[in-house]
Amino acid sequence: MSLLGDLPQRRGVSATKLKEEEREHYILEYLLMDLGETEKVPAYFVRPKNEERKRPVVLFNHSHGGQYDRGKAELLESSPYLQKPSFAEELTRMGYNVLCMDMWGFGERQGKTESELFKEMLWNGKVMWGMMLYDSICGIDYVTAREDVDESRIATLGMSMGGLMAWWLAALDERICVCIDIAGQVEAKTLIRQRGLDHHGFYSYVPGLLKAFETADIQSLIVPRPHLSLVGDQDRMTPYEGLGIIEERLKTLYAEAGKPEQWQMSRYPCGHKETAGMRHELREFLMRYL
Repeated sequence: MSLLGDLPQRRGVSATKLKEEEREHYILEYLLMDLGETEKVPAYFVRPKNEERKRPVVLFNHSHGGQYDRGKAELLESSPYLQKPSFAEELTRMGYNVLCMDMWGFGERQGKTESELFKEMLWNGKVMWGMMLYDSICGIDYVTAREDVDESRIATLGMSMGGLMAWWLAALDERICVCIDIAGQVEAKTLIRQRGLDHHGFYSYVPGLLKAFETADIQSLIVPRPHLSLVGDQDRMTPYEGLGIIEERLKTLYAEAGKPEQWQMSRYPCGHKETAGMRHELREFLMRYL
């Protein structure tokens, strides 16, 4: 946490419901979240139509893809590299509530560019990835305070930047009980060796990180909680060699913890996208552990 820059003090989260809509498959709440010492954060909260008091909740982390105008809209509309139906429809049909927040520079938080935000934060002792993680942790604070959420059953998932957020968030916050990342397994030292740094945006670079932690070290903090990683063997953003390093390290750690079945890396013959097989596996994993 100390590597993530000067983070705001967590002083409770409040949210204003701007409006509510009934969609074909779910109820959509438009939220404006007040996280304390930072700008207010627009978010979507979707819930199944059937009125149950408490349900499991999924924190859905939107991707990057250079689609700064999309942000949280990815929850409702999907993306060119995600399967249909959208995760809003998919997850509410499964009986889950879902929260998705606009990250810095995306959706309704557009204005300053990613590179401008990164540089400004760096000069002020902040780290962009740390500020994104702060927002996501506050998102968990928010959902655990809702009367319609079972706070003992919280999952997080996402694709690409959202997948990276999923395993970082699960590592840092033990309230997450299930982690699923799609196309988000970036083994840092392998990426450097293969000169792939420019395949990724500025947002995720944490100063000094590799002096203390490798990628698998961070994910080891999730053990023994259920963790599914869905990756493409031909994805240049998640180099093939690095996938093996992460997989073997976590396989060993989960076995030592007596929970070998709760870690799974599934590889598909594809690039940077979610396949139909990945979506099926994701559903099965959620139904088993959430």
